[in-house]
Amino acid sequence: MKAIFELKNVCVTDEVDIRSTLLALQKTGLGIILVIKNDNKLIGTITDGDIRRALLDGKDLSSNVESIMNKNFYFINEKDNLFEAQENVINKGLRHLPVLDQAGSVVKLLISKNISTKKKLPNSVVIMAGGTGSRLRPYTTNCPKPMLEVNGKPILEIIIENCIKDGFKEFFLSVNYLKEIIINHFKNGSKWGVNINYLEESKPLGTAGSLSLLPDNLRNDILVINGDILTRFNYQKLLEFHSQHKATATLSVREYIMNVPFGVIDTIGVDVKGMTEKPSYKKNVNAGVYALNPSVIKLLNKSEKIDMPELIKRILTSKRKVIACPIHEYWLDIGRPETLEEAYTSWENII
Repeated sequence: MKAIFELKNVCVTDEVDIRSTLLALQKTGLGIILVIKNDNKLIGTITDGDIRRALLDGKDLSSNVESIMNKNFYFINEKDNLFEAQENVINKGLRHLPVLDQAGSVVKLLISKNISTKKKLPNSVVIMAGGTGSRLRPYTTNCPKPMLEVNGKPILEIIIENCIKDGFKEFFLSVNYLKEIIINHFKNGSKWGVNINYLEESKPLGTAGSLSLLPDNLRNDILVINGDILTRFNYQKLLEFHSQHKATATLSVREYIMNVPFGVIDTIGVDVKGMTEKPSYKKNVNAGVYALNPSVIKLLNKSEKIDMPELIKRILTSKRKVIACPIHEYWLDIGRPETLEEAYTSWENII
């Protein structure tokens, strides 16, 4: 393990909100933030997973960080045997080790040498790129939807390059409509230093059917991405979230606010019990990015036409664990003309 001495970069006070803590997490890239009192006393820790779980529980980014921090953190005293402590950390599978003095104040933070945002991941990525893009006609008359360009680059290429940045090297592209355009552009992926194979649908197989065409020797969790999604979400974090919760399937979700332009009347029979003027309702909607255990492929018949909601239903019916992972980062579905137009102006301005 190595020591991080610039504690100001990894610490926030208990008075800040979740948004500020999230920015600190993204800036350091270490995967943890320490929550301290003004006297530097450690009172909690925050990880990316803590924030995503909090958002699912109804918290928003303006909520106080103290309300979601982990108070049962593991630490050592500065007078403890460091070698034994590190061995204990390794056995527990921990990546961070705060070192405290007798008063409980942070002295330093030890970080596992194995932490690397650039590591090569063994997981395969499946990108669904076979749809006809009927809602985007006439743009898609002679061009498959994932090959439409945003700021001079095909959307599918943007998705692949973002995956590469996150450590992925093995790709399967599900293709059908105007598939030659996609295959001729990407070929075997050598131009990008990755391996690209193709799941060629002889007929449209829906949003999940092409998974039945995957090789049966896959052993690691699979990342599945719709080919019309632009996001700054780190896909590696989805797989980490998926693994931490020991899930069979993890669905990324996005908060969607429905604004009702009328007064809503609550009734029981003919009796009015209340009235709410122009209420807003928050719902989590499917964001089109999934982590799947390869065992789910066995729930599909070869070349079966099936959409993702039906596959998720089968997983649930088989009593396996399905969870949700919220995306708070930039996210845009470019499946409609108005959102494609939005991508032209918004994507280049998002870091």
